[in-house]
Amino acid sequence: MAVMIGVDPHKGSHTAVAIGADEKPLGRLRVRASAAQGEKLVAWADAWPERTWAVEGAGGLGHLLAQQLVAAGERVLDVQPKLAARVRLLQAGDTNKNDPNDALSVAIAALRSRARREVAADDYTAVLKVWSKRHRDLSRARNQVACRLHAVLCELVPGGFSKEISAGQAARVLEQVTPSGAIAQARCDLAGQFLDDLRNLDAQLRGTKKKLAAAVRASGTTLTEIFGIGPVIAGTVIGDAGDVSRFATRDHFAAYNGTAPIEVSSGGRKTYRLSLRGNRRINHAIHMAAITQIRNRHSDGRAYYDRKIAEGKTHKEALRSLKRRISNAIYARLRADARQAAAASEEGPGGQPGNDSDSSATGSHPARQLFGQATPGPSTTIRPGKTASTASPSKPIPKKIQATT
Repeated sequence: MAVMIGVDPHKGSHTAVAIGADEKPLGRLRVRASAAQGEKLVAWADAWPERTWAVEGAGGLGHLLAQQLVAAGERVLDVQPKLAARVRLLQAGDTNKNDPNDALSVAIAALRSRARREVAADDYTAVLKVWSKRHRDLSRARNQVACRLHAVLCELVPGGFSKEISAGQAARVLEQVTPSGAIAQARCDLAGQFLDDLRNLDAQLRGTKKKLAAAVRASGTTLTEIFGIGPVIAGTVIGDAGDVSRFATRDHFAAYNGTAPIEVSSGGRKTYRLSLRGNRRINHAIHMAAITQIRNRHSDGRAYYDRKIAEGKTHKEALRSLKRRISNAIYARLRADARQAAAASEEGPGGQPGNDSDSSATGSHPARQLFGQATPGPSTTIRPGKTASTASPSKPIPKKIQATT
């Protein structure tokens, strides 16, 4: 008899409930989170040879347990928490929310829903996800420290520091400050601590970027050949997208990353609106690539953006069109990389990755790299960067700044 076993994972324990095709519970087990958790669950499930496991959040809290079950040769499905929540919502109103009922909802959702994904053993995408998340966390922490340093400098220096500040600039500013009083001295000391934090985070970011760049190179991906996509964006996209075969078409991939519009039609009126769904991390990565292309006038992306503006599109509409175009290019590259990896595995160690005709989203010749060569350092604005000949010199730092209370 085919059995579906739903698992509600937690930090301290995991609850499993087995059901048949009629959704009737056949048994349940609660195990403590430990090194032997997978073995205990598999031993308990030996009574049902034809079994499938459904783990809620196999990419999050249930990741370790799901990987242990996969390593034991079990078939495991990933059930999104929102699917199990919908099952609980459709159940009788007197159903208590507890671990056994949650596990039952997971099993029913996996049994009836089509939106389920089979869990595979971790590969290089897990490495990219680890380091891209680390880079994202460090970047957020650095932004917080930089903002706090800005706030303190506003109380020490008239007018503060209006632009994005670096550790070296902050150090030069603090060297020019002469505190006059205990309050100003305390602010100087606090700014010095923020400066130390900023330098420490900068050093960690540099190390993380090196690890992420090495992981991207080892993956053999061609995403970095797209203009505006460097190791950070490539690691984010590959790490979050995972196996590209789960997206049947580039439209499915665009819906997943939020670059496809949402239809809000009614009756004879056909309208679409901006999608706020999907994976926002990949959407932000695509946004940064689009901004980089717009800022560089020699890129094909900027030419495409200008054509849309000439057609009467607004800036936001043209930007959305460019993001969708980049999404299609990314999907084509991911598909080509997957085929090359499969061919290389069939040929053995001697297989060499090559190019593919689908690597261009517009169907052009593969030798013409889509949107040109990648450029480092994407900016958050679309203002064109100044060249060395036109850049205005930075304002000199005052020789002496008297800080008052």
